[in-house]
Order: sequence, then C-alpha cells, then structure tokens
Amino acid sequence: MLKIGLLGVGAIGRTIATAIDQKKLDAELVALSDQDRARAEALSSDLSNRPPVVSIEEMIERCDLAVEAASQAALAEFVPKALARGRDVLIMSVGGLLGREEWFHEAEKKGCRIYVPSGAIAGLDGIKSASIGRIESAELTSRKPVAALRGSKYVVDRGIQLENLKQDTVIFEGLAEEAARAFPATSNVAASLRLAVNPSAPVRVRIVAVPGGSENVHEIHVQGEFGKLSVKVENVPSKSNPRTSQLAAFSAIATLKNLTRSLRVGT
Repeated sequence: MLKIGLLGVGAIGRTIATAIDQKKLDAELVALSDQDRARAEALSSDLSNRPPVVSIEEMIERCDLAVEAASQAALAEFVPKALARGRDVLIMSVGGLLGREEWFHEAEKKGCRIYVPSGAIAGLDGIKSASIGRIESAELTSRKPVAALRGSKYVVDRGIQLENLKQDTVIFEGLAEEAARAFPATSNVAASLRLAVNPSAPVRVRIVAVPGGSENVHEIHVQGEFGKLSVKVENVPSKSNPRTSQLAAFSAIATLKNLTRSLRVGT
C-alpha cells in the first residue's frame, strides 16, 4: 500500500485526505504537515485513521510519496528535502516548478519522480503527444471571477481596482512563465500547459477578470504538425476557496489512483 504524506490542508489538501480516508484509492495517509498546525490537527481529527501532524521533515521520512497542496512558496523547502530523502513528489503548485531545472536534474540523479496532475484543465495528454512533433502556437485564455483574483500580487502591485470593473476585462497578457510569477496562487493551469508543450514553443497567456462571474473558465488552443487542438473547461470553484477549481483536487486523486493501478489509460 502506498504511504502518502500531505503538505497543506486547504481546499485541495482536505479533498485528497478525505478521498484516501474513504478508501477511494489503495493508499494510506501516514502524516500531515501545515504551517497552521491547529487546522491540520482539526483535519486529522475528522479522519478515521487520525494521521499525525508533524514537521515537513518527519512527514517526508514517514512516506513513500510526498504530496504538496500548500503554495508555491512552500516548494523551496519541500522539494529539495523530499528529493534529498529519495522521495517521489506530487506537486499541485505547479507554477513553482518553472525555471527550477535543478530540481528535475536532482530527481533524475536520485531516481525520484515528480508528478504533476492535469489540474483544472483537460487535454494535456493530447498536447504532450502533439509536442513529440513541431508546435507552432499554444495559447491559454483564463476567465476568472473577481473573487479568484482579489489579492493577487499582480493586481495589488498595479493597483487594479477589480471592484470597479463593469465588464469582462483583460488584465494580463504575456508568457506562461510571466503569468506564474504574476499570479502565484492562480497560475497552475498556465504552468502545467508550459510543462506539457515542447520547450521550444512559447505559451501565450491571457487572463480576463469577469465581474459577477462564478466559474473559472480556461480555453486552450494549440496548433502544430499534428493539426489543431481546442479545449474549453468551465470549472466550478471549491466552496472553501474561489481560487481553486474542484477539478484540480479531483485530478490529484486521479493521479494517485493511477499510481496504484495495473491499467493506466492516457498518455
């Protein structure tokens, strides 16, 4: 049985922990870790096996696979420590992986795997397959409710008054790498697309603020040697965190289930 350690007990972390506790996959949650210890202990008390709340180091020591569901900022401590102990990791804050090739090299040297779920979008399997050939263009348009953008670094630094918007407004256009830095809490879709597309092809990102919106909507358009691919996903946000799509948590659970199955479907 796969032994899982979980860093972060917010909306996604709680969903993952509950799925493991309900035996939706052949795994055991052996430890929790979070900077808010009281919140982690509250979650543990709600679970049937009551996993211990420990430090990051002890959580990594106890598990076979360390799952991050905390934040980009947490990766700087989490990833090096997990790889140093030879642990496989599953990363939800994908934007924090961009530009960290040294982690990929370290994982290869240690024989570890870094898993990135498909998150809040669909079509990554097709895009990975298409990237075996030439990719001519890759574009992402993310339409987000004002509530999902409020407090974002990019919005705060530029003094964007989201509450004053009367119509759908493009507030960012640039490369996926730039989007990941500008919106560290809400750019995981852009980062996942960047990792899936051949490195030689730029990934353009447009972020649209939607007054009165209630869903996170992502549209992907890729064109290349394979042909054309278009995907649109309209995500229902997590009830406890408007920045998180419910599909993102489900994708983490699906990835974990794949690790314990003899039959794996998709690229």
